[in-house]
Amino acid sequence: MLKFLLLCTLAVASRAEIAEEEDVLVLKKSNFDEALKAHPNILVEFYAPWCGHCKALAPEYAKAAGMLKAEGSAIRLAKVDATEETELAQEYGVRGYPTIKFFKGGEKESPKEYSAGRQADDIVSWLKKRTGPAVATLAGVTEAESLIADNEVAVIGFFKDAESDGAKAYAKAAEAIDDIPFGITSDDAVYSKFEISKDGVVLFKKFDEGRNTFDGELTKEKLLAFVKANQLPLVIEFTEQTAPKIFGGDIKSHILMFLPKAAADFQDKMEQFKKAAEGFKGRILFIFIDSDVDDNQRILEFFGLKKEECPAIRLITLEDEMTKYKPESNSITAESITEFCTRFTEGETQGGRKRSGCQDIPEDWEKTPVKVLVGKNFEEVAFDPSKNVFVEFYAPWCGHCKQLAPIWEKLGEKYKDSADTIVAKMDSTANEIEAVKVHSFPTLKFFPAGDERKVIDYNGERTLEGFTKFLESGGKDGGAPAGDDDDDDLDSDEMAEDPLKDRLQC
Repeated sequence: MLKFLLLCTLAVASRAEIAEEEDVLVLKKSNFDEALKAHPNILVEFYAPWCGHCKALAPEYAKAAGMLKAEGSAIRLAKVDATEETELAQEYGVRGYPTIKFFKGGEKESPKEYSAGRQADDIVSWLKKRTGPAVATLAGVTEAESLIADNEVAVIGFFKDAESDGAKAYAKAAEAIDDIPFGITSDDAVYSKFEISKDGVVLFKKFDEGRNTFDGELTKEKLLAFVKANQLPLVIEFTEQTAPKIFGGDIKSHILMFLPKAAADFQDKMEQFKKAAEGFKGRILFIFIDSDVDDNQRILEFFGLKKEECPAIRLITLEDEMTKYKPESNSITAESITEFCTRFTEGETQGGRKRSGCQDIPEDWEKTPVKVLVGKNFEEVAFDPSKNVFVEFYAPWCGHCKQLAPIWEKLGEKYKDSADTIVAKMDSTANEIEAVKVHSFPTLKFFPAGDERKVIDYNGERTLEGFTKFLESGGKDGGAPAGDDDDDDLDSDEMAEDPLKDRLQC
């Protein structure tokens, strides 16, 4: 009996070690497994105390935890200080802050990446969708009205026969979407309330036209396309809250309008932008960026824009080959934007691409230990068959680039008198070249001597010793062929920065 009591006491003590802050569990390596056993469905935020995005998320995250706790839900929210619990952070591939993962059913091997918004309601809705039935049965008008009222976007399937092929396709589509609630009803009163005369699917939303009715063959694929095309506003303002929806979606072509919200003609230009958006639903996201907001200046710089140059239109594709485009005309009308987008979708926008020779060659570009490259001299320097050229592609605002700068200068000093090695740098926010695609900053690439035009990515330590070994080995020690580079090889405190996704993570 004494042994049994002792074991019970130890078990209670172990559970007591999981502290809470504002209804959020505080996890460490020592209690992580215990937490997963005690709470089979748990959302875990890996954060850094200094991270601005984590600080912005904190009150909404705590609010979501409180909402679930007040409902008596078994779902819990937790957080891990990834700067202290480095083993846990490494185990779960934490590369930026915040990283949020959902552990379902006590499984710790393959958690689901959180992919919804940063508001408390978004978090709660996503978790309920992940843990409950994919489709809620709506028995009457009150339940249907509540589903619509409680959510920014909701989908209702009207099916007299829940076993019909259409209803089954609808259920499969619902299972594939995490962040939108789906309901189903066969109730005549609900049909009447929403003026539905036959089986079908309606998406209800609190913006734009208010509702969209599906028209087509009821298949999972077509239903998913319908929802994805209509679940976002025609024009989305880029903010901390909307960023996850922008980057988490399937639409990877984004057109951006940079415009100060305080501008006298703001409403007129917004109407023109929105009018153009109507013809590209499901194909191109139309995004508005307030060019007066300080946090958006990085994005302007990434596109080579200054505040005084706004309003301006730019288009970017976020596929493996990130490409930026600008229209030939500065006009912001529905007609000009529609023409630009049409040319893009038809593959005719090459003439509107940002050209490589954006900056003039500085007079003293080769007089400093680290040579300065721009679009106009990159080709002849980087692919000089008699030289080994090591280039840093940087952004002026990038914190990691600033940390690297003194080391890169020392490397330049070390090789300034070399007959066959050049250390160089290029501002990739002001220069874009066809030969190299830069997706994040800093990007380090080596162009070895020879006629083969080889490009080798640097994956090693960002130290003078690491760079020296790399150069002395001819690009072998710490290098990988271009195309094989994986951000996972970077240290967690040296994550490459993307000016767009930077609004999501530190």
